[in-house]
Amino acid sequence: MKIILSTRNPSKAEQIKAMFKNPSIQVLTLDEAGIVGEGVEDGTTLQENSLKKALFAKDQAKDAWTMADDTGLFIPALNGEPGIRAARWAGDAASTEEITAYCLERMSGVTDRRATMQTVVALVSPSGERYFFTGKAEGVLLDAPKTKAHPKMPYSPLFMPDGTGKVWAEMTVDEENAISHRGQAFRQVVAFLESL
Repeated sequence: MKIILSTRNPSKAEQIKAMFKNPSIQVLTLDEAGIVGEGVEDGTTLQENSLKKALFAKDQAKDAWTMADDTGLFIPALNGEPGIRAARWAGDAASTEEITAYCLERMSGVTDRRATMQTVVALVSPSGERYFFTGKAEGVLLDAPKTKAHPKMPYSPLFMPDGTGKVWAEMTVDEENAISHRGQAFRQVVAFLESL
């Protein structure tokens, strides 16, 4: 079984592929599948955006399973910002480092540093059925980066999940997948596909 993962984010692809240990399931990124372009994330929810990305890949690979995730960061002290705009909070063209810096700037002087990271995965079957899977991680945002960010993961040096003492960027892929929002959602995808 081949599944196209609708992303060009190297950090995300590494994390997700690590969860598909079953040799009968092969995960290909857009680049690996030879798909040009990217899905437009102009939905109003994580579910809409993940589905838009999965359907983008589906349009170019009719007979394949496709999947995509969308992740949001929700900060109660900032009225839920940046929410689904986590990847574009500092502007559509902002770099990983610029988004990290913008987050710190917005959180400057904020004492309640609780935050939730949430992922929704959309999975589309070859015949067009749609399935959704969700994962959530609760934690705090530090007031300075603890280490260098993972590529295209601007919150990875700042977000410390509850009970860990480490930010995402300090963890191995397996450590992060065991507890992360993305790990929770994609474990459900793996279990669903293995049950078919």
